Order: sequence, then structure tokens, then C-alpha cells
Amino acid sequence: MGTSVDITAANFTDEVVQKSYEKPVLIDFFATWCGPCQLLKPMLEKLAQEYDFVLAKVDIDQNPELANAYSVEGVPDVRIAVDGVVQQGFVGVLPEPQLRELLGTLNLHSTLDQGLADIRAARTAGKVDQVKQLFAALIQAHPTEARLMLEAAEFLVSQGQVESAEKLLAAIPETDKELFRRAQALRGLVAFHRELSQPATPGELETSYRQAQRQTLDGNYEAALIGFLEIVARDRKFRQDGARKSMIVLFDLLGDEHPLTRSYRKQLMQTMY
Repeated sequence: MGTSVDITAANFTDEVVQKSYEKPVLIDFFATWCGPCQLLKPMLEKLAQEYDFVLAKVDIDQNPELANAYSVEGVPDVRIAVDGVVQQGFVGVLPEPQLRELLGTLNLHSTLDQGLADIRAARTAGKVDQVKQLFAALIQAHPTEARLMLEAAEFLVSQGQVESAEKLLAAIPETDKELFRRAQALRGLVAFHRELSQPATPGELETSYRQAQRQTLDGNYEAALIGFLEIVARDRKFRQDGARKSMIVLFDLLGDEHPLTRSYRKQLMQTMY
């Protein structure tokens, strides 16, 4: 985990130059009146919680001598200090994926990504207690990270702990469209859990529908899609179009580029029209 510090001419040498011998320092020249600066700042502060670097924030209006010394002409202007040398970085706002690529070129690694990789390995090995411990530690370190909340919620749903999962899903912001779509899909799985806990209504379609729900929760996604699609073909009005809606839940869970999504979305359209 890195640190974030406000920089002035008085502490520049200690907090930037000297610290750069220990770890990379990203120098964010900004201004309070600069709109793009306000977009970049929270992204850099967030990444400083994941990667081991120093985020040195320089307000150019409060520190014009530093801005002049480094020929800062427009903001945001991010420079990189390594081993006492201040290098060019970038001007303007980069999307988060590009910021992560930049950090990778500095040989920096995300503690969050490594933690999630450890969790996935433990899940694959069936070490449920270890997964719980790893999630608890990672959430404590990154309590506002939406990616982490989403993955933890997915694990809780797989364990049938739907109330705890819903609390985490509530933290996923609508502004992050992709993560929010996956969160909505997980809410669909929570609904499956709750419906399956209720007594079944007699009927062949109801039996098929509940079987497809169970297959979804078991991770047998293709079998579930086949089951839901058959119901759509037989009775579109069943459960108020519930089978089609359930297929949409699965598509959102898997993502647009997943082979099953691409195949069964096409079959669904052919069945409906």
C-alpha cells in the first residue's frame, strides 16, 4: 500500500526526491479550479491504496515555484520520480486501465489484484475457510473497492448467504455500468435462492424452471440456459416472461463476450421472433 502526501517547496526534497530512492513517486501537479484534475485525483488516490508508490500532490497556485521549476504549462500534469530523477509522465486524464498499465511499467503490482488471485486459487482448491479469511483481510484493506465487493458477494451467494451478499451489492455504484450490471445479475441469483426456498407450485414448466434455477446456482450454466430456452419456446408468458428474464440474468453474469452468452442470446432471439 502506498501513501498520499501534500507537497510544498519546503518538503519537496524529503517527500519526493528522497522517497523516490525507496519507491516510485507520482507527482500530481493540479489546480483546484481544474475540472480534469478533480477527475484524476480520486483515481490516483485509489490506486495509491493498491500499489506501493507515493502520490505527491502539488497545488500549482500554492506552489508556483515548483510549477515553474518543472515547466508545468497545463494541468493535470503528472511526473514520475525514480532514484532522485524526475521524469515525464503524462498530461491530462488517463482512464484507469491505462493508469494501471503505467504503474506496471514501474514494476508495481496491485495488492488487490494479488489478493483476488489468492482468493480464486483458494476457491478452486475448495478451501472455504481460507477464502473467508482472505476476503475479510482484503475488505479491511480496501473497504470501498467495488470489484472486491462484487467478488465477495458472488462468493456469498455461492454459499447461500444471500442477506450478507445483498449488503455488499448495495455498495456497487450505478456509475460503474459494467460492475453494476453484474451486481444486478447477482441480485437475480439471490432471487433464485429465495424462490427455491419456497414450496414448489405443481406443474411441468414449474419443475423445469426450478431445475434451471438450481443448475444456475450450481454453475451449470449451459444446462440452465437450455432449460430456460425450452420454457420460452413453450410458453413465453410463464411466470410473466420469467424464463427469458432469467436468461438475461445469466447473460449479464457471464458477460457479453462469453461464448455461452453469444450463442444463447442468438438462439433466444430466434426462438422469440
